[in-house]
Amino acid sequence: MTSSPLLYALLILLHVLAAAFWVGGMATLHLTVRPVAAALLPPPQRLPLMAGVLRRFLIGVDAALTLLWVSGFAMLGRMGGFAGAHWRVHAMVGLAALMTAIYLTIRAGAFPKLRRAVAAHDWPEAGAALARIRVRVSFNLVLGVLVFVVVLLGRAA
Repeated sequence: MTSSPLLYALLILLHVLAAAFWVGGMATLHLTVRPVAAALLPPPQRLPLMAGVLRRFLIGVDAALTLLWVSGFAMLGRMGGFAGAHWRVHAMVGLAALMTAIYLTIRAGAFPKLRRAVAAHDWPEAGAALARIRVRVSFNLVLGVLVFVVVLLGRAA
């Protein structure tokens, strides 16, 4: 399978840490930060806060995604490619590709719109952009949890 068990373990560790950062970060922002900010702050305070928090988080996700894809394909290569991979690896890669595509629509589309609207103090447009991000993050959060389920429970199949 691999020539170096330590290297393979390191790849898995980096992969899991990057996935935990991305999925855990989405859960934290979506389930705790955003609802509290919405409950306590009016749009002129809430929307710049969320844009700032998201800017920092998305920088981390950029790094996590790079690490996920690099470590994932390094592990896949050490397994001999897709031909020798368990079905759960195929499922994980498919879900990861979908999650990455959704992330890119946030990073390249909805998030820049949020930042522009916040800079212009256009609170209705900023709120609409944040709502678009929220929907996409909700979907990606479900997919991210599904990846963990498939990978961990798939070990038994």
